[in-house]
Amino acid sequence: MLTIESPATGSKIAEVSEDDAHSIAAKYAAARSAQPAWAVTPLANRCDILRRFRDALLSDVDRLAAVLTSETGKPIRQSRNEINGLPARIDFFLDSVERVLSPREVHNDAGMVERISHEPLGVIANISAWNYPYFVGGNVFVPALLTGNAVLYKPSEFATLTGLEIGRLLHAAGVPAQIFAVVTGDGAVGAELIKQPIDGVFFTGSYATGQRIARDAGARMIKLQLELGGKDPTYVCDDVDIAKAAASLADGAMYNTGQSCCSVERIYVHQKIHDVFVHAFVNEVAALKGGDPADESTTIGPLTRAPQIKILEQQVADAVAKGAKLVLGGARMPSVGNWFAPTVLVDVDHTMEVMREESFGPIIGIQKVASDAEAVRLMNDTDYGLTAGVYTTDERRAKSILAQIRAGSVYWNCCDRVSPRLPWSGVGHSGVGLTLSTYGIEAFTRPKAWHLKSA
Repeated sequence: MLTIESPATGSKIAEVSEDDAHSIAAKYAAARSAQPAWAVTPLANRCDILRRFRDALLSDVDRLAAVLTSETGKPIRQSRNEINGLPARIDFFLDSVERVLSPREVHNDAGMVERISHEPLGVIANISAWNYPYFVGGNVFVPALLTGNAVLYKPSEFATLTGLEIGRLLHAAGVPAQIFAVVTGDGAVGAELIKQPIDGVFFTGSYATGQRIARDAGARMIKLQLELGGKDPTYVCDDVDIAKAAASLADGAMYNTGQSCCSVERIYVHQKIHDVFVHAFVNEVAALKGGDPADESTTIGPLTRAPQIKILEQQVADAVAKGAKLVLGGARMPSVGNWFAPTVLVDVDHTMEVMREESFGPIIGIQKVASDAEAVRLMNDTDYGLTAGVYTTDERRAKSILAQIRAGSVYWNCCDRVSPRLPWSGVGHSGVGLTLSTYGIEAFTRPKAWHLKSA
């Protein structure tokens, strides 16, 4: 049995049966058998089913948000924001899928027609994340189902109850149980799932786990997509409205208690405004309200995973030992549950873990820079490449800086933002493949080349 505990209090919420090798193999076999019929189901019918799922989310948002908050510790308003935000992504997929799947004639001359069609991959494994289970999961299973695939969906063990709710709503909307099967359990269960003769693996999580999945699945020549971590930098230029930039970046660093792959994790500030910016930023962070995540006024919750506290403690100790100044927070909060105080460090540099290794918590390092060129060099001094941003009033300056940054998504005067219309991808240790945009629909298909010559 899998025990579900509250990260806010440590108390047991529920126990859920875990899958094993036998049940996983049975779910795979059922999915494989049922997938061809799903693939030939008219696209309009599949769209209607996902539209019903969309509507069911909105009609039950308060209860679903409470479940998500109970098992992840996400503040309730943020849980509600996530669920309320998913329908817009579903709408994008619904509006775009027919155009993506429509066969395209690319050449017609002298009796030779060349055409491209798109076929579903078949049966895929969707190993999802706990920090945004509706967004991260929906980025995969919605286009996968629309394009005719069967999905073996393994929610994180830290968002199992939410994963089961997603399965319930999809089945009620009309997705056959064999076509969307929830697989419950921890990492060992995920490893067993990957052993099945599936046609693709779509994983969201850490770089270390992504490496293991790549080793296990890569040699089988199946579709492999890994959405991994980030050490996302932002540069604050000397011409900004300091108060606005500080407020925006405090939210970008601390939203969801810093547990986002695209959370701002490093801030570089031009030396002309560094001290004033730090003062404004610290005031913004200090004003965030921690407490019961079920309270509507809470903006900082507990960490979902208890082991992350030790990582944050180690990063703070390493930084201070190497000369950083602790301005705010820096320690576990004295209460039951997985609580860590929002933390701000200054006088940091790239010898320190806090500026190099993913934190995934409410902690930020702020480094002073003398020029745009120094900021660019430091922003690119990382193994990751998920997102990066710049704050400046000068559009030309922003575009020049961002053009030099090695990242999948870049931001001008904003951060921690995802759009269904744009591809979500990373470079380096941030992963391979992409979700969202029309490319994120094509990712669940195989293009077939047709050479058609009349007799």
